[in-house]
Amino acid sequence: MFARLGPWCHDRRKVVLFVWIAALVVFNVIASGVGDAYRQDFTLKGFESTEGFDLLEAEFPDGPASPQFGTIVFQAEEDVRDPAVREPMEALFAEVRQLEHVTLVQSPYDPGGERQISTQGDAPGTIAVANVYLPEDIDFTAAADVANEIEALLPVEGVRVELGGYLFAEFEEPSSELFGLAFAIVILIVAFGSVLAMGLPVAVALFGIGLGSAFVVLASHVIQVPDFAPFIGIMIGLGVGIDYALLIVTRYREQLHAGHEIRESIGIAIDTAGRSVAFAGATVVVSLLGMLLMGVGFVGGLGITAAVTVAVTVLASVTLLPALLGFAGARIEHTRWRGLTAAAFVALGLVGLGLGVVALAGIGIALALITILLGFFVPALKREVPHRPPRPRRETIAYRWSRLIQHRPWPFAIGATALLLVLAIPFLSLRLGFQDESNFADDTTTKQAYDLQVDGFGKGFNGQLLLVSVVSEGTDLSALEAVTDAIAADAEVASVDGPVPNDEQNPSAVLWNVVPISGPQDEATTSLVNRLRDDVLPPLEDQTGTEVLITGYVAGNVDFSTLLGERLPLFFTAVLALSFLLLMVAFRSLLVPLKAVIMNLLSIGAAYGVTVALFQWGWFNDITGVERGPIEGWAPMMLFAVVFGLSMDYEVFLLSRVREEWHRTGDSRTSVADGLAATAKVITAAAAIMVVVFGSFLLEPDRVLKMVGVGLATAILFDATIVRMVLVPATMELLGDKNWWLPHWLDRLLPNIDVEGHAELAAPAGDDEREREMVGVE
Repeated sequence: MFARLGPWCHDRRKVVLFVWIAALVVFNVIASGVGDAYRQDFTLKGFESTEGFDLLEAEFPDGPASPQFGTIVFQAEEDVRDPAVREPMEALFAEVRQLEHVTLVQSPYDPGGERQISTQGDAPGTIAVANVYLPEDIDFTAAADVANEIEALLPVEGVRVELGGYLFAEFEEPSSELFGLAFAIVILIVAFGSVLAMGLPVAVALFGIGLGSAFVVLASHVIQVPDFAPFIGIMIGLGVGIDYALLIVTRYREQLHAGHEIRESIGIAIDTAGRSVAFAGATVVVSLLGMLLMGVGFVGGLGITAAVTVAVTVLASVTLLPALLGFAGARIEHTRWRGLTAAAFVALGLVGLGLGVVALAGIGIALALITILLGFFVPALKREVPHRPPRPRRETIAYRWSRLIQHRPWPFAIGATALLLVLAIPFLSLRLGFQDESNFADDTTTKQAYDLQVDGFGKGFNGQLLLVSVVSEGTDLSALEAVTDAIAADAEVASVDGPVPNDEQNPSAVLWNVVPISGPQDEATTSLVNRLRDDVLPPLEDQTGTEVLITGYVAGNVDFSTLLGERLPLFFTAVLALSFLLLMVAFRSLLVPLKAVIMNLLSIGAAYGVTVALFQWGWFNDITGVERGPIEGWAPMMLFAVVFGLSMDYEVFLLSRVREEWHRTGDSRTSVADGLAATAKVITAAAAIMVVVFGSFLLEPDRVLKMVGVGLATAILFDATIVRMVLVPATMELLGDKNWWLPHWLDRLLPNIDVEGHAELAAPAGDDEREREMVGVE
């Protein structure tokens, strides 16, 4: 199929391009028309927090039956119970109750609402909180609409009002990926000396992202998709899109240099590099779909949508790209000064967009257009940029570096492994959890609402625990005071309110409200939840004959983190096993896939270690701008799926070329150096682009995006440098011909997957005599 696909797309390039443009426009129009329905449900079946919420819904129908809520925090100069404050605020709450999606507003002026009025701080009674509850299945778009509608009802004269809580949190659309795109333009031109060689990979990546993003929006109406899925898709799509297209473009140019015609070069490129791209993409998709094993709705949705984006990008690489190469033809080897200058101005415009400086962006784009127009009339701009022909493969730095590593494989292998293991040490202290609103920027209403609550009530007020219990008819509620006393005696509890019956005359359930001393994301709060469940409450439950369930937003996060932590080993094992099997089938070897799995684990472990050191331990927080806190419960799993898949990309790119050379020469040692020399520029350029694309998210204000960006960037950096450039040549040198050993009986059982394609067609006509003489040169 691949042998015919490239020429077919070349011959029908106008049709292929039209189909892709039409698909991009149609699906994005549909997606814009229906809108998104992003949501993430943290309630888990079979967990105590979920059972507690179900009990609240059944026994306290007028109470906080949903874990989805935001807060209205307000502060006045005088006591908030003063009529001058109370009347306008009660009018505001009455209007909020009428808003669509609002199921309940707990006002501090309602009966029993006194506890929502501050008793701490410099001026007790001047800060108060109202809780705004929304449906449990509400998506973030609808929640944001509610927040905007409340904002439209403000200001309230003489009262400072801030909106808090995760549902009402302010999120800025990420724009730092534009820095990565600008850097991609620069690095591709520098590395490959051609504007077209730069433009085609970027164009393919943008097509993949554009169509993939539309599918993410549409999928959100069918499956549970979190609100950050589009940003993850953009990062992955941009990274793999440029990776895949770059590999194919490089192989195409190599075939042109070898004397093949344009159509034949496209066919060979798709039949060889295109196969590697398809296989590498399948590995990434398998890794991402492994997230379904976690059994959590929005986690599986994240995996599915990211996998779809990768699949679309692979399809664009093997169909759209050969069509574009057909349009470019031999011009891909030539660059005029007008194109080079215009590309530089486009990069400048992207930097301006990333910085939010409209003037700079406009200047960059305008100068690019002017340069293109003037380029048809100004002789200097018409001239071609001097183009230096590529060096023979065995005169490249990559080839010499590989031979250097292969001369002393043991010191390099041991040193590289030791370095990665040292970097992974912080991972041993990993603590899963969820960040709270204290990590938002100081100028956001979310952070200001959080700070007001801390000033008026203490840190724990932002993460209260709800305890609920069913009581039988005739139960003496005074006996439950023992539960209250035992909880209040805990050193990490600031206050306890309860037991509060659902019916004063004939109660069937009671409720306690527990305010911890520590904040929602603090380790002490997690320890408090576990201690109450494991040590404090069980003896009292036996004594009173009632089961007390701990629920609430914080308890739900604790349960969620526990679930993810328990299922991570299953997820890791499944992804590793499937990747091992795929590589074994592709490369007909036992040791090659085993080494690949181990080395990828080393690079990912090192990336985990860096992430824990920066975000959990708080190293260099003056530079990163992040506060210490737990690692998001889903982050290790998501990082593993993405990074393992991308690492396998490089493994497939490199090993497919090494195996191709081995089949051609039969020399297992020089084939390693030749394969590294042939792919080093592609891997280095692609990795540099992805490191900047992912690392640029460190510029975002959101802590989660910073965490994901740093984790991905460091893993790719370690993989493309320490693993690919040191460990791979060192270990393959040590194993020699054993690299490709596979028992005959197993070889007969395995299906045949041709990753290298028809390598004999790809060999340069009239192989350089000097290179033949250099075989065996150390």
